[in-house]
Amino acid sequence: MKAAIIYGSPRKKGNTAALLEPFMRELEENGVELDYFDVYEKNIAGCRACLVCQKDNTRISCVIPDDMQSVLKSMAESDLIIIAAPVYAWSAPAPVKAVIDRVIYASCKYYGDDPHGPALLKGKRLALLTTCGYPVEKGADLYEDMMKRYCKHCGLIYAGMLAERQRNLKEAFMDEVKEEHARSFARSFL
Repeated sequence: MKAAIIYGSPRKKGNTAALLEPFMRELEENGVELDYFDVYEKNIAGCRACLVCQKDNTRISCVIPDDMQSVLKSMAESDLIIIAAPVYAWSAPAPVKAVIDRVIYASCKYYGDDPHGPALLKGKRLALLTTCGYPVEKGADLYEDMMKRYCKHCGLIYAGMLAERQRNLKEAFMDEVKEEHARSFARSFL
């Protein structure tokens, strides 16, 4: 099995990174091949809605010559797509949103001349690993709803969300319980 990990936090040693580490370790220990993309380190422009991607229904494509090309290739080759990002204002941070926007057009070929074109990521699983400051049911709920709708639109299988909260900055974020949640979430995909 192969998984594409889209990491979207500006903090390299923050809460999302801490939660992602045991998750990735569990996958690797079970033989999953991982492609890891830190989208804050990549040059990924926002979608231009030029619709050139809609002219070729046979492949996931985008004409913008940036780092998104390797992300699209990995997503096309992967069985599982994980978006690991904190919740900012009830949604994904801007670089993650740029990835989401680009993937919709690059992989869903029903925006051009053929309204019944294929969804080229159809059947792949997508899951969320996220952190937030609010209670999860009020901090990550809108983000999860957005991503469920995204999956339905693109023919992806929504495979769930692991969301963990940090109540305040005075207490440590990671503990054994959260580590086990991350490992268990990873095992759910094996």
